[in-house]
Amino acid sequence: MKAVCLHTKSDIDAFLRRHTFLHLFAIGDLDDFFWQYTTWYALKDNEQIKEIVLLYTGTALPTLLGLTGEPAGSMRELLQSVMHLLPKRFYAHFSGDLAAVFAESYRVQSHGEYYKMALTDELLLNDIDTSEVIGLSQSDVSDLEGLYRASYPGNWFDPRMLETGYYYGIKRDADLVSVAGVHVYSPVYKVAALGNITTHPDFRGQGLAVAVTAKLCKSLSPTVDHIGLNVKAENMSALSCYERLGFERIASYQECSLVSR
Repeated sequence: MKAVCLHTKSDIDAFLRRHTFLHLFAIGDLDDFFWQYTTWYALKDNEQIKEIVLLYTGTALPTLLGLTGEPAGSMRELLQSVMHLLPKRFYAHFSGDLAAVFAESYRVQSHGEYYKMALTDELLLNDIDTSEVIGLSQSDVSDLEGLYRASYPGNWFDPRMLETGYYYGIKRDADLVSVAGVHVYSPVYKVAALGNITTHPDFRGQGLAVAVTAKLCKSLSPTVDHIGLNVKAENMSALSCYERLGFERIASYQECSLVSR
């Protein structure tokens, strides 16, 4: 088997669709909106793709996606093969114990276990009152950044994502207190990955995150076939919120920061 760099979107998409919800973020990154920031590595056996990893450089800290629904052997081989091509610092999502591949060459800091969740029962969205929810735009950037500083420091908010039109919030006394948006959205590939969902600490426990997320999902549904998200396994309040909306857990993985030794 050999490691190669892939450049054909259709080949990448066909492989990732074997486990669509597991690879939802990567599939969305095939969209022209994200494509320029992607590098795709694959392990091939007689021209057949066995595994794919994605290096995404559209954020300040590059992110590597090393996720697999298969036994880890082939993915481990691929990661070892491309290690010398990776940045000195990057963030990563790994299935199982794949972070161990980098232990000798990188200092690995684990950020814990996460779940991938898939929206599988959209009918539950109809039970949620979204009358308070409003759409957000580029003019709301400063309010969004202020909310994230107060309630979600260190998040992965990219103001460019407001261009999609899929950010929603709730205001109280003119202050933005709850928000839900997208990390990835592609009407071409029919996928959306939710993210940057938070409520100001002073307004939690009122169901605001449920309302903004429900509005977001209902707005996305006409243009996509698959909606998913990532959530930290220990975040029980978030898990409860998403399960109430019709999401279910479909896989677990580890998030890590890596710095070259």
